[in-house]
Formats: sequence, C-alpha cells, structure tokens
Amino acid sequence: MQALKEKLQDMSASHNAKVHAREEEKVEKDLAKARAEVAHEVRKAKEAEAEMELHMAKAGKRAQKEIEKHTSDQNQPPNASVATATAAAAAAAAANPRNLTNNLL
Repeated sequence: MQALKEKLQDMSASHNAKVHAREEEKVEKDLAKARAEVAHEVRKAKEAEAEMELHMAKAGKRAQKEIEKHTSDQNQPPNASVATATAAAAAAAAANPRNLTNNLL
C-alpha cells in the first residue's frame, strides 16, 4: 500500500513538473515572439525613416533648383528678401532634410 501511495505521489510530482515546464516554454515562446515582433516594427520604422529622409532630400534639392532657376532668371527681383529667405531655408533643408517643411513655412 505504501509503495502504491509513493508511486502515485511520484506520478503527481512528475505531472506537475511537466506542466510547469510547459508553462515556462510557453512563456519563453511568447517572449521570443514579442521580441521578433518588436524587431520587425523597429526595422519597419527605420526603413520608413530612411525613405522619409530620402524624399526630404529630394524635395530640398528640387526646392534649391527652383530657387536657383528663379534667381538666375532675374538679377534683382522685387521681392529679393523673400527669395533670399527661401534660398536660405532650402540650404538649411539640404543640410537637415527633416526641417524642410518647417524652414519653408
């Protein structure tokens, strides 16, 4: 009778250990999945930021070309101060493309 009781206790302990191990594996698996999702979102954010910087640089170059085209067509336009301010904003935008919209507004 004692041997049977010990065997049942051992089986119960073994079962509890397996359940605990499964729970730990599930937690580790969920953590790994969360890390992968975070890494994926970070990668997407970096790609979007790089793409935005590329577009901002292109916009800065186009703005600079447009300013140069208008300033080369006219020696001294009536609104020279506006053209100078716009040229300065475009130069600043070329240096830091993130501030293009702020500089031109």
